[in-house]
Amino acid sequence: MPQPRKKFAQHWLRSEKALSSIVNAAELSNTDRVLEIGPGTGILTRQLLALAQAVVAVEIDRDLCELLVKKFGKVDHFLLLQDDFLITDLDRLLIPSPAFQTPNKVVANIPYNITGPIIEKLLGTIAAPNPHPFDAIVLLVQKEVALRLCSKPGSTHFGALSVRVQYLAECQFICDVPAKAFQPPPKVDSAVIRLRPRPVITPAQNPRHLETIVKAGFASKRKMLRNNLKSLVEGDRLTQLLEQLNVNPQVRAEDLSVEQWIALSNELQERGERWEVGGER
Repeated sequence: MPQPRKKFAQHWLRSEKALSSIVNAAELSNTDRVLEIGPGTGILTRQLLALAQAVVAVEIDRDLCELLVKKFGKVDHFLLLQDDFLITDLDRLLIPSPAFQTPNKVVANIPYNITGPIIEKLLGTIAAPNPHPFDAIVLLVQKEVALRLCSKPGSTHFGALSVRVQYLAECQFICDVPAKAFQPPPKVDSAVIRLRPRPVITPAQNPRHLETIVKAGFASKRKMLRNNLKSLVEGDRLTQLLEQLNVNPQVRAEDLSVEQWIALSNELQERGERWEVGGER
């Protein structure tokens, strides 16, 4: 087995229990077309191939690609792309391969050092959601990130990332995965999460504006929301708006639900505020 490369943040998952949790969370059928990011040595890939109609794997490591070809090169419903997922134009690359087009699920043990960019590419952003959302995204991630993604308002883990992701998807914490489940063990514990992209029930009138106030609102979690937003809206006015939305003016950013963030953004828009990306007016 190849030695894990530190520059690619590689840690080989070796726990059958964790693998089962990942696969079960994906709820795969023989009609699913799966995208796997960073298949590594193929331990998860093998289980995906046994259940799915097709598997497209994107791996950046050339040596691992050679290993994967030896293992699965003759499997007709497996397609391997040697590339950096963050810059991969998946739609273009899959045009010559109709059987693998439009994966509907993502199942992966992703590199922790690029978790944020990967999730943003899969989901899109508040202002620009993925126009072709996946049915489900099951990921093995750092536990701290999993808690941030899935936490509820009022939790110390609830932050800007929570709002951005929960605006676009239902988030579920599936299970813990200890560091000893990997070789070599990472310095942090991990967790399996499942994201289910879905349309926003009550979308923001101006999604770019919502992104701006969320970023500003969480700039300093120790401060009250009105203090974090004072560079964008006058304090007394914000207090009045919060009271109209039945929100305590002493509230901190992590205490507002996604729906309340949307309502605050919409209310500011209706009152004629003009915002630009980065918080400039």
